[in-house]
Amino acid sequence: MKVFSASFTLSSEERTEVSDITKLVRDAVQQFPVSTGIALVNTLHTTCALFVNEFQSALIDDLKALAERLVPERQGYRHDDPRVSDCERGNAHSHLRAALLGRNIAVALNHGELTLGRFQSIIFAEFDGPRRREVSVQVIGE
Repeated sequence: MKVFSASFTLSSEERTEVSDITKLVRDAVQQFPVSTGIALVNTLHTTCALFVNEFQSALIDDLKALAERLVPERQGYRHDDPRVSDCERGNAHSHLRAALLGRNIAVALNHGELTLGRFQSIIFAEFDGPRRREVSVQVIGE
């Protein structure tokens, strides 16, 4: 069993932005001599998320609308209140949206390739942009 690590940086241009990062993860994985194993993909931040789903524009629009309905941007969150929090960004909604989706995923590797279904992509969701974000990829296998 071997363990390898890599990372890459993403830049967003909008407050809420959703990106397909499958190719970036695939490129990171393919630099390692692992045929069978697991790729652990992790964002190193608390206001963005990673998940696997279909990357289709109407579905992404629906996801953004769902996030706004479930966790509205301005809802009187304690994290945004300077009387009880030291956060200056007013980004409680970003933390909460990311918490619902999660910040890491695990994808099986077979024959050195990510094991994803026909319509599956690795998706990165920025909820507090524009920002630069680091994504870590750790590969465990043989």
